[in-house]
Amino acid sequence: MQDPVGVTAKVASAEPSGAYETDVIIVGAGPVGLFAVFELGLLGLSAHLVDVLDRPGGQCAELYPEKPIYDIPGLPVVSGQGLTDALMAQIAPFKPTFHLAQMAEKLERLPDKRFRLTTELGTTITAPVMVIAAGGGSFVPRKPKIDGIEAFEGKSVHYSVRKMERFRGSDIVIAGGGDSAIDWVLNLAPIARSTTLIHRRDDFRAAPHSVAQMRELVAQGKVRLEIADIKGLSGADGQLASLSCESKAAGKYEIPCTDLLAFYGLTMKLGPIADFGLNLHENLIPVDTEKFESSEAGIFAIGDINAYPGKLKLILCGFHEAALMAQAAFKIARPGERLVFLYTTSSTDLQRKLGVA
Repeated sequence: MQDPVGVTAKVASAEPSGAYETDVIIVGAGPVGLFAVFELGLLGLSAHLVDVLDRPGGQCAELYPEKPIYDIPGLPVVSGQGLTDALMAQIAPFKPTFHLAQMAEKLERLPDKRFRLTTELGTTITAPVMVIAAGGGSFVPRKPKIDGIEAFEGKSVHYSVRKMERFRGSDIVIAGGGDSAIDWVLNLAPIARSTTLIHRRDDFRAAPHSVAQMRELVAQGKVRLEIADIKGLSGADGQLASLSCESKAAGKYEIPCTDLLAFYGLTMKLGPIADFGLNLHENLIPVDTEKFESSEAGIFAIGDINAYPGKLKLILCGFHEAALMAQAAFKIARPGERLVFLYTTSSTDLQRKLGVA
């Protein structure tokens, strides 16, 4: 079975609807959120990350996994997925917990001054420190414009794959032409009863080697490829029975199925973060430049989501912000303890934490 991300085995995912306690909650598992885990880990602080995507990496992994990045210090060139893989390896010693494919929905301050974050799946995470590293906001799926699709969402229409086993023995249709669509064709075809890929044109934006693998499955009769547009859905009580399609070659026709997985890309929205009670300026979170704390004590914002004089929206700037944020977070999470600044090159304590001593 293929791993479309390349780092799935390293992700300690939590079960939905659980209740957790940690030192720091991080909303956003992009590069800046991942590096924040490293800086916090050096100080002995544990972290849980929440992301609406079904994999770590944010924009780098989802929108341009193969796009070269040239301004990461020490790396003359690295792909978006390559950077994600490297960061995942770097934070592995600190064993962060990921709550993926769920949106941060509600934030409340408890009587003991800690924060409790609730996600759309009912997961709750409690911590004394909250870090928002959500880029330009939360990514939400771009939904196809099909009349009545809402009636099937959550039951037989899906915009992400949370558990592959959910589709074992199912008749699935995967819609889209990018990396997500092709990757899930390759991963779900071995366990689904039937797999159909539908795209409006016979041209795909996914990695060439993945497209080649998909076409080989089509040639072997293991995947059905339809070059057509989806026009409607049929079924009852939220359960799909078939899709109505139309193509220039075949006209209108039906494809029987039990599930539709639509991967039409993502759009950014600030989403529930706007309801966290923070001062906002043009959908960004103003912060100081000493510790990148927001207007609410204990809530920090790092990366593209924040704003301050001279701000540059660069990954390397987000890394700097994460380092200073972690120093301030320690003082909140470990009140009364002395913070000793150490270098990884000379501290055997830090080297033991990293597993290199």
